[in-house]
Amino acid sequence: MLISAKYCLGLLFAGTTVVSGCSSAGAGGNPQPNPRVIPPAGTATPDVSDLYREIGLLAAPGPVAFVGKISSFASAFPDTTLVLVSISIPNRALTFTREGDRYRAPYEVKLSLNRGEVEAASVNAMEIVRVGSFREVNRTDESIIFQHYFHVQPGVYAVSATVRDVGGSRGATQQATITVPTLGTGRLSTPVVIYEASGRSTLDSAPALLVSPRSSAVFGRDSTVAIYVEAYGQGARLPIDFVVRNDKGAQLLRDSATLARRGALFSGVVSVPISTVGVGIAQVSFTRRDGPDSVKVPLFVSFGEDIPLMSFEDMLGYLRYFASPSRLSGLRNAPPERRATVWAEFLRATDPVPETPTNEDMQAYFGRIQLANAQFRMDRNPGWLSDRGMVFVALGEPDQVLERNVNQTISTTQMGSTTRLQIWQYRNLNSQLIFYEETGRWRLTRPSETEFLALNARRQR
Repeated sequence: MLISAKYCLGLLFAGTTVVSGCSSAGAGGNPQPNPRVIPPAGTATPDVSDLYREIGLLAAPGPVAFVGKISSFASAFPDTTLVLVSISIPNRALTFTREGDRYRAPYEVKLSLNRGEVEAASVNAMEIVRVGSFREVNRTDESIIFQHYFHVQPGVYAVSATVRDVGGSRGATQQATITVPTLGTGRLSTPVVIYEASGRSTLDSAPALLVSPRSSAVFGRDSTVAIYVEAYGQGARLPIDFVVRNDKGAQLLRDSATLARRGALFSGVVSVPISTVGVGIAQVSFTRRDGPDSVKVPLFVSFGEDIPLMSFEDMLGYLRYFASPSRLSGLRNAPPERRATVWAEFLRATDPVPETPTNEDMQAYFGRIQLANAQFRMDRNPGWLSDRGMVFVALGEPDQVLERNVNQTISTTQMGSTTRLQIWQYRNLNSQLIFYEETGRWRLTRPSETEFLALNARRQR
């Protein structure tokens, strides 16, 4: 028995409902940032696929990036488990074409579960996603979610997931080994981070869920994370305990909840406050009060879909050329319990297009950091903190770059008879900034450094 579910996904972002499209039915101070969080050059957006895999998810990098999660629930038969494979695909990963006043992109999903050389279950689905505007074509959030239920016997399986961009003739495949558990009395289902859940009352049906395959939330945008969990056994109500720990194992939150009986099973949605979790990778563990069974779900809290994962303090260091000192001071001085609120206010104040889920200016800013790290790494590591890197990150790509050799003294430390210069021209700012080469590195002249600081101060949010 195969149950397939695809969704027209409308999510709430900062009070605005954004519908991306419908799939067709088918089968302190100014700390130095940690360079580790900036991705390697050559990708259009930060590649967090390694981090997703670290927390137990399927994840493929570009060009057809996707994230997958595998969850298990009890079925009506003790020798069968209901397995949900959910796949998150950003609109940006697909090739869209015009269709009247809309845009469409076909894609293909292939899923298979194998025991040794034997294929136990599979599905091959052709889908089409449609969006209403060109702006939605470039969304990087969980704008497309594909879900499929399988009924399989408990045991160890090799899972393969392939997503193909039909219009662009590109694809990506990820594989993993999973253990499908036997679920019955005294057990808990796999917890899943969800957008919507209506549960079920019989074991011969599937839960009506819209899950977050990325198991993620955005700090400052989301106040809580909703996690759906089922339990099996007798009784009217089932108390459970849950603990949230960060990636270092430190306890962030301990609380309890009660699952209500719904027909043949217990189920419920547990809300975890983001302000308590903070930013980073966390794990939420659930334990039954009436027995030893314990299950867990990863939680990935970021500053935004296109912002590398980092601590709150590191983030302030990265934003030194993006936001004014007064704005950064307001963020830095916020107590931990207020950080989510002040960060949300900061995003709204600096977002050029509040109707979209992405802060486009910040997205472009981090893209420039990525490029600067690649282009100016010989000047300094990381490259974005070199003189040319900071100008590129703060002001963008110059309209023109000129190189000259001059016979003059540039600084008290550069006394050679010939000096190489780079002149970066910014016509829209009516400015040109001059760099000179010193011992193999490029540095701003003092007048240009003064001019840059003034230009950046005027442009900062």
